[in-house]
Amino acid sequence: MKTSMMRGLCVAAWLVALLGAQALAQDPYPSRPLKLIVPFPAGGSTDVLARIIGQKLQESWGQTTLVENRPGAGGTLGNNFVAKAPPDGYTVLIAISSMIQQPWLMEKLPYDPLKDLVPVTMIARSPSILAVPLDSPASNLQSFVAMVKRHPGKYNFGSYGVGTYSHVQGALLNMQAGIDLTHVPFQGGPPLITNMIGGQLASAFIDSGNALPNLHAMRPLAVTGTQRMLALPDVPTFAELDYHSFDRYGWFGVFLPAGAPAPVVRKLSDEIDRILRLPEVTAKIEAMGLQVAGGKSEEFQNVVRTDAAVYARIIKDANIRLTP
Repeated sequence: MKTSMMRGLCVAAWLVALLGAQALAQDPYPSRPLKLIVPFPAGGSTDVLARIIGQKLQESWGQTTLVENRPGAGGTLGNNFVAKAPPDGYTVLIAISSMIQQPWLMEKLPYDPLKDLVPVTMIARSPSILAVPLDSPASNLQSFVAMVKRHPGKYNFGSYGVGTYSHVQGALLNMQAGIDLTHVPFQGGPPLITNMIGGQLASAFIDSGNALPNLHAMRPLAVTGTQRMLALPDVPTFAELDYHSFDRYGWFGVFLPAGAPAPVVRKLSDEIDRILRLPEVTAKIEAMGLQVAGGKSEEFQNVVRTDAAVYARIIKDANIRLTP
């Protein structure tokens, strides 16, 4: 009797659990609040983009969408938080392209960005500008390279910090042009811009968002990416000047934890792509000096994997490492 009763209770419990799981699986996504994780402090470009996207998701889906800043360790704390989160589509990462450089810069990373996170869609692209002070003798990239070669050890380039996108670009220029610009790292954009305008730097790689408001105080020599910038139609790309691997853009993108259901990834990707096409959203992003992206998850995944391979090679060849 007791055995039969226990079996009945177990079957009943199993049926309740099964029905509950089926009910959850049938819940339309999203059926509860979403959390957008920004791995950097509030106020920066990543945070601003997250809040633009979050507001529109909340309006269209009718679900509370919160932006949560989890800064620290160059973004790895926030990235890791999402990589370890339940893959249900409710914890979303707003990341930048430096995320896929980190495995080759750091000896120990608590997650693998290519295995533990799923690309959803790219929000925006950010080309970089190689610029010099207005009083620099160099009028173009060719004369700048020639000047540096005539005076070994004299000139430098500034970046946003060791291992950042701008550091990798400067190292790539050194290798391809056969020059010896000394790397001067700064903690973010404001001090880099200040020192560039003040003439303490001979050159710097500056992303378009930080560069465009300050173009009056510097001279752009070349831009990264596959095409010239609309704001700088007379400034050539590095590719036009026969430099390679400068075609990669910095980017801001949306990721979910690995294992997120394909329909959830697709629905989030489609909705953010729609949001990015809204005229008011496009205007806000372009006003930040960025290029609106969008597109399918598969397209963004191809960009992520291609960029990772390119940066891995550059970082290895330039022997760039982050020290603890």
